[in-house]
Amino acid sequence: MPRFAANLSMLFTELPLLARFEAAARTGFTGVEMMFPYEAPARELAAALTANRLEMVLFNAPPGDFAAGERGIAGLPGWEAEFEKSLLHALAYAAELDCPRIHVMAGLTHQGARRRTFVENLRRAGHLAAAAGVTLLVEPINQRDMPGYLVSRTEEALALIALVDAPNLRLQLDLYHRQIMEGDLIAAIREYAEFIAHVQIAQPPDRGEPDRGEIAFEEVLAALDDTGYQGCVGCEYRPRAGTLEGLGWLKSWWPSSDIRGS
Repeated sequence: MPRFAANLSMLFTELPLLARFEAAARTGFTGVEMMFPYEAPARELAAALTANRLEMVLFNAPPGDFAAGERGIAGLPGWEAEFEKSLLHALAYAAELDCPRIHVMAGLTHQGARRRTFVENLRRAGHLAAAAGVTLLVEPINQRDMPGYLVSRTEEALALIALVDAPNLRLQLDLYHRQIMEGDLIAAIREYAEFIAHVQIAQPPDRGEPDRGEIAFEEVLAALDDTGYQGCVGCEYRPRAGTLEGLGWLKSWWPSSDIRGS
C-alpha cells in the first residue's frame, strides 16, 4: 500500500506554515514534502518534524524568483555560481531536516534555460549532493501549467539522467504532469521503475484531489506497488473546498478510523 506524504505547500494552507505539520500528523500522515521550505528557519521546521514524528521526504532547491515567474536556474547559462550557491543552501536545509531528496528545477526556455547547461550543473551538483547523502531529482513538468519549462516529457528527463550519469540523480514522476503530456501511466510506472525515486499525484484536469477525474488512481497506484516501489507518494494537489473536506479519497487506502481530523 502506498505511503502518502502531505505536500505542505498545497495542503493545510488554511493554517500558518508551522501549524501544518501538526495538522498533517493529526490527520494520519507520517511523511511531508514541500515546494520551498526557505520561508522558515530550518531549525524551526526540524523542531516541527520532530514534535509531530514526521519525515520530510522531499523539497525543491531554490528556483530563483518564483513570484516574478522564474521556475529554476539550473539550466540558465551564466547562472552557474548562483545555482551552486542555491544548491548549497538547499543541502544545508536537507541536513537540518534529514531530507534525502531535493528536486532541481531547470528553468524556462524563454528565459534562457538550455539542456547543456542543465546537464553540466547537474554533474557538479551531483558530487556535492552525494557528499551530503542526498539524491537529486529531475521532474518533467507539463507545458499547460508551466509553458516553456525545459523538461516536460519523461524520456527527456531520462536522457538527461543518462547524460549526467550520477548514481544519485533520479526521476521524480508526477502522475498529474505525465497524464497531461503523455498519459499511459501504468506502462510508464512499469517501464521506468528502476529510475523512479519519488512519485506525486493530483487529478487532472483541475489538479484537485485524486478521486474524480481522468486517472483511476486505485489501479495506477496498485501498479506502482507491483513494481516494489518503496518511496512515498506525495499529495501535491489543490483541495477543491478545503484540505480536511477533501480527504475522503484516502478511505480507499486507509481505514476510516485512521483519517483523523476529517
